[in-house]
Amino acid sequence: MRAKIETKKYILAFVITATVFFGALMISGRFEQSRLAEVKSVENKISLDILSSETQFALLKESSCKVIDHSTAFSEELNSLAQKLAYMEDTLSEKNAEVVNLKKYYSLLQIKDYLLVAQVNEKCGVKPITVIYFYSNKGDCDDCKREGYVLTKLREEYPELRIYAFDYNLDLSAVKTMKSIQGVRNTLPALVISDEPYYGFKSPEDIEKIIPDLKKFREARDKAAAEAAATSTKK
Repeated sequence: MRAKIETKKYILAFVITATVFFGALMISGRFEQSRLAEVKSVENKISLDILSSETQFALLKESSCKVIDHSTAFSEELNSLAQKLAYMEDTLSEKNAEVVNLKKYYSLLQIKDYLLVAQVNEKCGVKPITVIYFYSNKGDCDDCKREGYVLTKLREEYPELRIYAFDYNLDLSAVKTMKSIQGVRNTLPALVISDEPYYGFKSPEDIEKIIPDLKKFREARDKAAAEAAATSTKK
């Protein structure tokens, strides 16, 4: 009698375990399908951003200096594209073939934007503040992610600041040429500001010291905001 009870216990335990296992497997499968659908949606948006950026490049090349807003007009899509690529890296890993290909395309778009800015500078005599950032996500750069957060914050705070971020280890000839032209060595994170390379983590305060104009931009905005507030109060 006891043997029968023990057998029933084992069978019941097996059924419960199997139910939990297959239930978890089904939930995991649905979650994976949902995640893949979300990634596919991001890929489609990235494709549209890429097309929009390339079209914008063509339009700006033909525009006169009067119609170009030098602080924000150059391919604003690059910023949102960077955020989507970061999402895909976190979701699929930076080694995923699709992510690597998209990163290569994004890097080429950044270089095209960099060259466009140079052309507009030559044509219109306006030189935006540019930071070229080289990083690594191979696990050999502890400060790279922190530096990325700093640059993202600065880009949000200063629309006048143009930041180009490149994976130092990306197997792309154009990126290798950028490294060679800028004279950047493999000591990361690395920033190139006004053709001068800076190595190691740089805080927002460090970068503001390197680029004094950023403080002027902030002071001008604070003054404009104060004047607007004062005008609003008088009304």
